[in-house]
Amino acid sequence: MAFAPQIKIPATYMRGGTSKGVFFRLQDLPEAARQPGPARDALLMRVIGSPDPYGKQIDGMGAATSSTSKTVIVSRSTRPGHDVDYLFGQVPIDQGVVDWSGNCGNLSAAVGPFAIASGLLKAERIPRDGLCTVRIWQANIGKTIVAQVPVTDGQVQETGDFALDGVTFPAAEVQLEFMDPADGGEEGGAMFPTGRVVDDLEVPGLGTFKATLINAGIPTIFLNATDIGYTGTELQGAINADRQALVRFEAIRAWGAVKMGLIQDIAEAAERRHTPKIAFVAAPQDYVASSGKPVRAADVDLLVRALSMGQLHHAMMGTAAVAIGTAAAVPGTLVNLAAGGGERNAVRFGHPSGTLRVGAQARQEGGRWTVTKALMSRSARVLMEGFVRVPADSF
Repeated sequence: MAFAPQIKIPATYMRGGTSKGVFFRLQDLPEAARQPGPARDALLMRVIGSPDPYGKQIDGMGAATSSTSKTVIVSRSTRPGHDVDYLFGQVPIDQGVVDWSGNCGNLSAAVGPFAIASGLLKAERIPRDGLCTVRIWQANIGKTIVAQVPVTDGQVQETGDFALDGVTFPAAEVQLEFMDPADGGEEGGAMFPTGRVVDDLEVPGLGTFKATLINAGIPTIFLNATDIGYTGTELQGAINADRQALVRFEAIRAWGAVKMGLIQDIAEAAERRHTPKIAFVAAPQDYVASSGKPVRAADVDLLVRALSMGQLHHAMMGTAAVAIGTAAAVPGTLVNLAAGGGERNAVRFGHPSGTLRVGAQARQEGGRWTVTKALMSRSARVLMEGFVRVPADSF
């Protein structure tokens, strides 16, 4: 019996923020995978090693967490005022599907460095020394991200002293501006899809919960920690080892997605695990982060814990951080109230790995809230570059 050979595809394995993913230039993909569709999805799943009933992704580049089961496709942009188009694919570990419904804010930090190093930016756009401004079109949600990438001697500067909780080693800082992160995207909805900053979210069999439902950065459902039996200081083990808790969170997420108009029936939530996110908030308290680092209540404005792909995230998703910053800037949301209320243009919040600061500029116009941009800093680094290999008959 003849077996198909393996083919090799140019790729770069990168860390961006607290996530890792496999990056491709669109032009380097096999022709069948250069367009959206089953061939592209099958290829990316095979690269990552999904679906894997063992949950380990041993036969692929994934590392068995939602933060490391990610793919990115970047190409030169034909859109005026933009340098590159960036498409993000979240690959579930145990399902045969790629979720294209949202962005990855953490990997957004790696797009600019990848574009520069991969020759996708025009040479005249790259300074010899200083910051290179990379204007990125985020194709999943139809939004602009502006990255300020440090450059030394004409090359991306990756090393530095910028520390990011959830990442072991320091690196160079990449500043990100998420332009107009709310009101639109693929859903075409308002920042608050129900028109309210706090809703009563009814979940059959579980009860009714106060919730802030927001489209900013990524569709997110915010709950009060105390309403669901938590303190806001929980680490991954307290949630991810509790199967019943994960089932409850998924039920709340599914009904929240229906209320936000993202899906028509809760059964659709199983095919849309990347969005919306679900998170819970609490007022500041002292706790010890997963690294053993103490986090003092006096050093944060609020506590936030968020789930991604059915598991409590080890730190914070970048897009969820945008949602946090935006919601904090709007008086009366659960996030804003947990932070003490009032008008704010930035918050520092505690997450399982430490703390993070995010800023947002929000305003009310004609009774509707809008946000012009959200800002935060991340770092990025190339971990490996060369080729990935997959069986030729796998896509």
